[in-house]
Amino acid sequence: MYLNGDGVEINHVKVFDLCKKLAEKEYLAGMNRLGYCYECGIGTDIDTQKAFELYQKGANLGNCKSQYNVALMYEFGKGIGKDLDLAIYWYKKSADQGDNYSKKRLILLIGINIAQYKLSKMYMDGKGVEKNNKKVYELSQKLAEKGYLPGLNRLGYCYDCGIGTNVNKKKAFESYQKAAKSGNIVAQYNIALMYEFGKGIEKDMSQAIYWYKKSAEQGDKYSKIKLKSLSNVLN
Repeated sequence: MYLNGDGVEINHVKVFDLCKKLAEKEYLAGMNRLGYCYECGIGTDIDTQKAFELYQKGANLGNCKSQYNVALMYEFGKGIGKDLDLAIYWYKKSADQGDNYSKKRLILLIGINIAQYKLSKMYMDGKGVEKNNKKVYELSQKLAEKGYLPGLNRLGYCYDCGIGTNVNKKKAFESYQKAAKSGNIVAQYNIALMYEFGKGIEKDMSQAIYWYKKSAEQGDKYSKIKLKSLSNVLN
């Protein structure tokens, strides 16, 4: 009521004070509203870090609005470092509870990423469009910046093979490693190859086998073939 002036005079200080009291009692809707006060400067100074902390606490306790708000902060890097993986995680948590705004953000985020990834593949293969390695590289770079793992792996491949950019084995390794650690099976296979043959990193068969195993455990057939052939050689 005090926020919108519904039946009473607008009083943002009152809004802030009431929300603070509710948050102290761990009333989740009040905690989320207090986060909003800090985010937008309602009855207090803007403090995006405090806003994030309150949203995060409410999100951890299961409040779908706080989950949506903390996801927004992760998506746009407000009050916390930008992290698309965590943004998607919290949008999913909120959407699972029926939040329509989170569902829309998920469709937008995931849908755009998939579309851009498919487009980069078309430019790579020259299917339906003229082959354009520069476009492949640029699209992969954009996807990697958004934390989209297949795009991050493809960026590594661009550096690995000189697609739309200069060959840079070190950057290829770094991209593969980041995607591999986040669970991308193709990147796990690619980083294993680099360890096996000493490309962009010192040769390390134990690390190669480790990453082939991680990829094979997720069903990658090429990693399974590699493990079998290495087993025959090493034994």
